[in-house]
Amino acid sequence: MASSAGTVNRVLRLAGPALLPAIAYGAYKGNATGAIESFFTGPGRTSRIIALVVVLFNWKSLPMAWTVRVWSAMVSHFLFRRFHTHTPDKLFHPVITSTHVSLLEVDYNLHKSNSTYFADLDVSRSHLVSHLFARGCRALAHNATTKLVVDPSSSTSEPARGKFGVMLGAVHCSFRREIAPYQAYETWSRVLGWDRKWMYIVTHFVEKGAVRPRSWDAGSFGATRKTDGEPQEWERKIFATAVSKYVFKIGRLTVHPVVVIGESGLLPERPGGWVAVEDGAAQPAGLVTGGELPEANPSEWDWRRTEEERRKGEEFVRHFASLDGLHSRFDGGEDGALGRFGLG
Repeated sequence: MASSAGTVNRVLRLAGPALLPAIAYGAYKGNATGAIESFFTGPGRTSRIIALVVVLFNWKSLPMAWTVRVWSAMVSHFLFRRFHTHTPDKLFHPVITSTHVSLLEVDYNLHKSNSTYFADLDVSRSHLVSHLFARGCRALAHNATTKLVVDPSSSTSEPARGKFGVMLGAVHCSFRREIAPYQAYETWSRVLGWDRKWMYIVTHFVEKGAVRPRSWDAGSFGATRKTDGEPQEWERKIFATAVSKYVFKIGRLTVHPVVVIGESGLLPERPGGWVAVEDGAAQPAGLVTGGELPEANPSEWDWRRTEEERRKGEEFVRHFASLDGLHSRFDGGEDGALGRFGLG
């Protein structure tokens, strides 16, 4: 993800200033105004306008639309929002994106097809990681200079080399309610937790406008809850909930998630650090020390509150992570197969 964004960043910096005048001149020479007027007033205008409306309301299902949605998320945060910073108390805050069910996402039950949720997850996760961990991803993308991750095979502590990337390892989605054609909804994605290899992200599909946060972080805007009021039954507003896991890589080397989180300024100081080594393997210190956490100070966000939130997520991701063992249950049709069918 980060390596792709870095390439786009460099291309836009070099080509952007030249492309804008070229586009403007081309529109002028090509009489763009006349073409637009002819489109809306010339013969056959009704069919063209109807076709335009259909395209506008269903653009997210057009060819290459997924690529545009995902890349625009990465480019907007890595290129145009490069200077944002967040404090550790924002680590578990969600990012919210809005979209709707397009016509081509509707199945024969006349609601959003289950398979289309995963495209929305790609977009939502891209916004979260590109925004929250922009500084960490940028530092690791230049690891040869920053030397954050050392090549374990090097006897002289040389930095690990290779392209930095963020890879998706697995997704689980639990469906609760259907979403009707053209109905608007929001995706709320946040960090759920992490272990020595994976970062886990939870995403909720929520009715648009039904839930408002108590506040917005710096640089964001939108409506908020007017009063705290009584605890709401938010589950009634949820269409589906998904858990995804990401792994960070430099070449073929796995990067511990706390490196990315820490370099993004999102980890408070912790006695002994956030990573411990047990049996030669690095893992979160919380998994090594175990036991009860010291009581956290409610007036400040310290390492105990961060670890407490991580452990809350761990209760769910432990079961999710165990599903990797299902790969071993594939037997290659040892006892036979039902058949081979077309139009798959």
